[in-house]
Amino acid sequence: MAHYDVIILGAGAAGMMAAIEAGKRGRTVLLVDHVQYAGEKIRISGGGRCNFTNVNATVEIGRDRFLSQNPRFALSALSRYTPENFIALVRRHGITFHEKVLGQLFCDGPATQINTMLLGEMREAGVAFSFSTNIEAVEKTETGFSARFASGYATSDSLIIATGGKSIPKMGATSFGYQIATQFGLRVTETRPALVPLTFETGALEKLKELAGIATDAIVSHGKTKFEEALLFTHRGLSGPAILQISSYWREGDAISVDLLPHVSAIDLLRAARAATPKLQVQTIIANTLPKRLAQLLGDELDMHTMIGDFPDKKLAIVEAKLKAWSLKPVGSEGYRTAEVTLGGIDTRDLDAKTMAARSVPGLYFVGEVVDVTGWLGGYNFQWAWASGWAAGQAA
Repeated sequence: MAHYDVIILGAGAAGMMAAIEAGKRGRTVLLVDHVQYAGEKIRISGGGRCNFTNVNATVEIGRDRFLSQNPRFALSALSRYTPENFIALVRRHGITFHEKVLGQLFCDGPATQINTMLLGEMREAGVAFSFSTNIEAVEKTETGFSARFASGYATSDSLIIATGGKSIPKMGATSFGYQIATQFGLRVTETRPALVPLTFETGALEKLKELAGIATDAIVSHGKTKFEEALLFTHRGLSGPAILQISSYWREGDAISVDLLPHVSAIDLLRAARAATPKLQVQTIIANTLPKRLAQLLGDELDMHTMIGDFPDKKLAIVEAKLKAWSLKPVGSEGYRTAEVTLGGIDTRDLDAKTMAARSVPGLYFVGEVVDVTGWLGGYNFQWAWASGWAAGQAA
């Protein structure tokens, strides 16, 4: 039975960062995961280019871009380990990158560069690894913790849980972190898939699936929350960045509203067409601005197959509403199978925001996705992983 200062369960972004920082402080660290390789989500993220942070994941802006029962909880860690801190690490390793849109930073080369960087930092910090190791149980001891693996035991003074959420189970995701929290008396908020495509009932899907593969810029809204990004029609419903973003706010039974002509006055466009081309049908006019198949679907839903020259303003207003506030009612999502993250998790009321330590269990820490902090799409969740892992690594 080996003893370590710190055992970390979970070799994702947050776990590796915590290991690096604890190791730099001279702590003996064991990093354990049941998967074969570290950082599997890093490897597949960003289409294989890893959207490793977002320049807007700062305290000033980030307070509105992280979902939690206490959105302010994340600000302590984010203020002490910023996007600039991680960017400096990336630069030090000679990894080139670029800003894509909306502050999103991607590697120029493969995402595996980030994994290689983190593994190198862990080796330099003296971290011991144990992958393909099933974690069977964790117990509190008089002096710390005991972890039982299929291959034996290890003990530690501190234990960091970085096992992630339920999203993408084929990558090894489990609910183990929530089970540990419950075992030690911590509360867990409701969990649900987030940053996930939305699905529709059979009738609506029959119409929408004809548009599969079509993408268009749109503003997608749920209540007062709105996102302006690409919208993608799929065989199962709707996807694309705008939908993934709104999925974190949407709930079953709710409708979403889609503005298909962002920053364009639809009524002015329609009136101009009525004056210039009065013999054209609405569907044809819409097809001049939107993809043809989408225009056809909207035209069929409007059921207005007369010439636009015959439309009074009242009728044009109906067309405008369809283009600027198309109401759609999803019935569900594609679930954890494709969700990028898990919404909800370890209740932040039971954690110290500065150190990520459990208030009621000395030496126990929770970091990353397992905590009830979920960022927007576009590098925010990686920045939370780096920042929360860094915070725990300074304390454990």
